[in-house]
Amino acid sequence: MKPDIARLCRDLGYTFNDPRLIQQALTHRSAGGNNNERLEYLGDAILGFVIADALYTHFQGASEGQLSRLRSSLVKRDTLARIAREYQLGDYLNLGPGELRSGGHARSSILADGVEAIFAAIYLDGGYEKARQVILKIFSQRLRDLNLDDHQKDPKTRLQELLQARKLELPTYEVTDVGGDPHDQIFSVICRVSELDQSTKGTGSSRRKAEQDAATRLLRLLSDE
Repeated sequence: MKPDIARLCRDLGYTFNDPRLIQQALTHRSAGGNNNERLEYLGDAILGFVIADALYTHFQGASEGQLSRLRSSLVKRDTLARIAREYQLGDYLNLGPGELRSGGHARSSILADGVEAIFAAIYLDGGYEKARQVILKIFSQRLRDLNLDDHQKDPKTRLQELLQARKLELPTYEVTDVGGDPHDQIFSVICRVSELDQSTKGTGSSRRKAEQDAATRLLRLLSDE
């Protein structure tokens, strides 16, 4: 049994005047009928503008390239899928029988599209300012955590430089699992630094992304120390 959509709306901080819009936003094309494909297209544009505007205001000394990298880190599929999981969005999705059997409710691409579709539904129901408020609420912590310097180099490069500065050996990366459908694979990678007896696990839609995720986690671990 699916949870009450009203709970999702409370978590989002928005109540729909037209409940049909949130129902459509949660309906994947595999379920047929009035699905969220068009909403996802619109939501992608709205999200991109809201985040671009917030970054432009907050990082006034940043270059166009720096702002683009920051925006990409926030609106990419992996980030949106994480947000969807934080709100347990997969439990609310309406999927066709095939997607249900193959675990579509947990697939990153479907989850990310659902988040974008919700933003569009809020925009159509309550206008741009309401959509902006919800987006900034959801992204508030991620926006606060952004560091301009951190996004000038990728996590693997920053980890390598940190270890070199500490005169430690470089990390190794090992693929431990490849799951999912051929068109939507999920890679799992272990990043190890044997001298520190430390390792972290990362996941991503490609080996490179999984390695970057594992490197990011190890950077956080070392920073906490």
